[in-house]
Amino acid sequence: MYIAVYARQSIDKVNSVSIETQVEYCKATLPPDERRMTIRCFADKGYSGKDTNRPAFQKLMQDVRRGSVSKIVVYKFDRVSRSIIDFSDMLQVFKSCGVTFVSAQESFDTGSPYGEMICKILMIFAEFERASIIGRIQDAYEKRSDLGLYPGGRKIYGYDLEDAVIGGIRTRRFVENPAEAAQVRFLYDTYALPGVTLRQLQDELLARGMRPLCGKDWTTGKLSSLLRNPVYVCADEQVYHFFAARNARIIGDLRDFDGTRSLRLFGRTKHDRNLEDWSDLKVVLLESYGIVGADCWLRCQQKLLQNRQIGNATANHTSWLGGKLVCAKCGHTMTTVKGASRRYFLCAGKSHKKTCTGVKATLYVEDLETLLDACICRKLQIQTESSASRSRENAAQLHALRQQAAEIDAQLAGLGDAVIASGVSPELLAVLNARARSLTAERQQILERMDALSAAPEIADTDLVRQWRRASFSKKRAVCDLLIKAVVIAENGDPEIIWTV
Repeated sequence: MYIAVYARQSIDKVNSVSIETQVEYCKATLPPDERRMTIRCFADKGYSGKDTNRPAFQKLMQDVRRGSVSKIVVYKFDRVSRSIIDFSDMLQVFKSCGVTFVSAQESFDTGSPYGEMICKILMIFAEFERASIIGRIQDAYEKRSDLGLYPGGRKIYGYDLEDAVIGGIRTRRFVENPAEAAQVRFLYDTYALPGVTLRQLQDELLARGMRPLCGKDWTTGKLSSLLRNPVYVCADEQVYHFFAARNARIIGDLRDFDGTRSLRLFGRTKHDRNLEDWSDLKVVLLESYGIVGADCWLRCQQKLLQNRQIGNATANHTSWLGGKLVCAKCGHTMTTVKGASRRYFLCAGKSHKKTCTGVKATLYVEDLETLLDACICRKLQIQTESSASRSRENAAQLHALRQQAAEIDAQLAGLGDAVIASGVSPELLAVLNARARSLTAERQQILERMDALSAAPEIADTDLVRQWRRASFSKKRAVCDLLIKAVVIAENGDPEIIWTV
């Protein structure tokens, strides 16, 4: 380990302290014994202290995190940072890595009680500054969103971004990307047709060879997210009433919903979890034009909401193995599908993403549960036998320790008799006292071991296998989550259980 001296100089001017002067001053303040240690100097010339993006300082921090630095000495606080938040974060890193920080000019040393007190005060101010910054950002974001200005974030499929001035404020707004917008209209028009599901829409896109113009292939999840997005709708009175009926907070008057401008949602993104109450959502009209008619968009929303209702009613209650099966070929989880006679597991990479050929064998839910049931029973039987063995071992150890304690008590009693019989001879009395102290210490150790064994949780004589076979669906799922990390299904259908214990 070494002592680091750090120096920084933003610009050369008459009244500024040079790098060389800072380094020599810091070395001079070191105690004599530390001057014999390895000292390394780090210097950043021409860099401001407004942030920590400085090459020498970053190299120093890398050595700090590697545990190579025992102490850092600087000329003044502001040589490392002019930001109280950055400085507070640095002190926390130094403390966690066991590094002492010293400011030579201010006589500040984190290894002293005074330095520790200053550190805590600085951290309080840093936390206050962080909270203030977050509050200002949230207020600014809220204000911009109420005005319908671009809030930031990634580009939305179907639109490009262009610079604009809205209400005297420089911002950006969405403008239609003709090629992507044509695909978006096709998605809405096709899904709005009666009887068309997300899976069928995905199949139609694959059959036509219509892939996204950016990104990966269409999945049902991507399609669902795109079809829910109100940024595409030409918002009119019908759309206004759609959100008003669900208690969403609408920014703007009904007269502003003229069937041309698009919408943006702020707040909870997965608003469809609660089908009735969207009161934590804010709906804002944008200064951008929609690309999908209101009638078409609303038909799609009704179908998607109906899907959510059906999904909530039958949410994965078909197998206690749900979410545990993984396709070895593509890495996706396997879901249950209703077949002609029985339910079976199917790779989501094949059924949803269309990127995997799936498992060649048919994995019926009932058959796989029977197989895994036997494996879990064997695991629980081993746990039961191990627990019983530990209980018997603890009992045997306690019995042996009690016998040892009784033997020591007998020896101590014998020593007392010997003291009485010796006529309190000084030489023999010293020997007997030493032996008594040794036996007493040994007895104390035995008693402590007995207390530890007695305090160990008592292991109930329980048949875990019998409890498992009598368990409800929810309890079996909980036990499965506890014991099994994953069940990897090979292409030929063979399962490999990855246990957590």
